Amino acid sequence: MTELAEAGHLRNRTDVPPSVRAKGCRRVATAVLAYAGVRALGLVVLAVWSAARGTSPHTLLAARWDSLWYTRVAEGWYGYQVHLPEGGIHSDLAFFPLLPALERGLAQLSPLSAPDAGLLVSAVASLATAWALYLIGERLHGPRAGVCLAVLWGAVPVGVVQSMAYSESLFTALAAWALWAALTGRWVWAGTLAALSGLTRPVGAAVVAAVWCAALRELWRRRQGPGARMALGLLLAPAGWFGFVAWVGVRTGSVTGYLDVQGQWGNGFDGGWAFACFVWDNLRGTFFGGLGLLAGVALVLWLCVLCVRQRQPGALLVYAGIVVVLALCAKGYFGSKPRLLLPAFPLLLPWAAALSRCRPARAALALGALAAASSVYGAWWLNGSGPP
Repeated sequence: MTELAEAGHLRNRTDVPPSVRAKGCRRVATAVLAYAGVRALGLVVLAVWSAARGTSPHTLLAARWDSLWYTRVAEGWYGYQVHLPEGGIHSDLAFFPLLPALERGLAQLSPLSAPDAGLLVSAVASLATAWALYLIGERLHGPRAGVCLAVLWGAVPVGVVQSMAYSESLFTALAAWALWAALTGRWVWAGTLAALSGLTRPVGAAVVAAVWCAALRELWRRRQGPGARMALGLLLAPAGWFGFVAWVGVRTGSVTGYLDVQGQWGNGFDGGWAFACFVWDNLRGTFFGGLGLLAGVALVLWLCVLCVRQRQPGALLVYAGIVVVLALCAKGYFGSKPRLLLPAFPLLLPWAAALSRCRPARAALALGALAAASSVYGAWWLNGSGPP
């Protein structure tokens, strides 16, 4: 048995001494609190920046762009459309239902408005994500890597989106816990969480594929058929994504209804051609802007290579690969690319593992600098163009 397998075996045991469990809980708390500190810094910087510009941080976080669409779904459910001057239609059927359903439920059960309920969902989900990322990092590279992974995810340049009434935090929480459940053989949980992620964002298909990949790897290792719990988990996994897409198809009267709705929004999959043209136009116009885009794409691809060389579990590679492909190869809303890559947390594992091998003071200094830079960039970004 390899060292990694032995570590995983010990972590899955139920007869762990209380002192060991308490130590594990303290490490989880450290990771979650460190992540919360990064996001708190981002919100403080956003508040100061917004005060200087005379803007409302609450409006920026809860009542602009996609947040408004989620609020409309939460308050009136589906059926809202915007007719564009050129004849197109933007329909709320483009938005998956789990986040607005949670907003609606919280608004009915509490004094919160739907936008504020969305902020609460994102806050809780982001903390849950940090917890899951710690467990994944700890399982693969040790406790310090788990803490570094959680903090790195909070300190990415567009980390402020994690604090918005958007679906990224909710989706990443469900995806991370589904992957952790699959890595530890909790198949019903993995399937249930994959189904919920499929009700949150279109990229929920990546979670389904990752859970199936983990199951196939386990079946290949065992050389036997799936047990009842694994079979149930594999059947549950695609239910959310396929269910919503099928419902949109029935509602629109077309098998390709969901794709048609996305097409009206200017979204679709063209293999990256439109994005390549966008980068080329920037190179010919503002050269340094195009160069920055190329550098960003190169960084993402380099991180993908590092993940493969790091021999990450197949489920993580499949998940991150699909998220990256869908983000970079979709047309429309090119400014959304960094936000769409936010759930691809396995790309941060090589950096988390490297930082875990540094001296604690040096790692803390690097993470602190990243958190500060992310906070400033997030405040500037939201007070400027921001996410579409």
